[in-house]
Amino acid sequence: MSGATSFRPAGHLEPRRLILLRHGVTGWNADGRYQGQTDIELAETGHQQAKAAARTLATTYAVTRLVSSDLMRARQTAGYVAEETGREAAYDPRLREVCAGEAEGMNRAQIHERFGEMPASWEPYGGESWPTVAARFSAALHDVAETVEPGETVVVVAHGGAIRQGLAAFLGWDPSVVTTLAPLTNCAWIELTARESTHGLIPSAPWRLATYGMGTPIS
Repeated sequence: MSGATSFRPAGHLEPRRLILLRHGVTGWNADGRYQGQTDIELAETGHQQAKAAARTLATTYAVTRLVSSDLMRARQTAGYVAEETGREAAYDPRLREVCAGEAEGMNRAQIHERFGEMPASWEPYGGESWPTVAARFSAALHDVAETVEPGETVVVVAHGGAIRQGLAAFLGWDPSVVTTLAPLTNCAWIELTARESTHGLIPSAPWRLATYGMGTPIS
């Protein structure tokens, strides 16, 4: 016998995939300033990162759909994915970063000076709580996940803090798990898969974390 033959058990379908991609770097990222929902554009390096990530995603996955936060840094990143994959982006404000209220534009030292310590919630300061972010982000992911067919790959472009919070809620993890996850670097991504048989998704764990923090390093 010659040649390679792929083996797939009878009755099993191609997996469904969700790729959660963080946007490229901005000037505020580089300066260590909290962006939250302030609408900042990508820096030049961020454009390079987004182009590289888009090329890698397009050659690694057969991307069938593209969804993005409506904030500019995510929209610009999604634009490069759209160019490489031929998929038009749909925008969902539920995928936005946490609103940090009064802290937006501040660096870590300024936040400590203003608030005494890093607040556990931005809600008292005109922003959002992390549970609120987790709920809205995971709701958006569930809406996407319910429509993913076997063999499809959907890229979701969003923001580091919101992705980690939403990921934990989407997978049903305890919120404390988020503190054990390393921050995503700019234009790094997470792969979620749902492997299923012809009888449907595996009931106990339909979506699973396959990879975390993948990317094409450019700094």
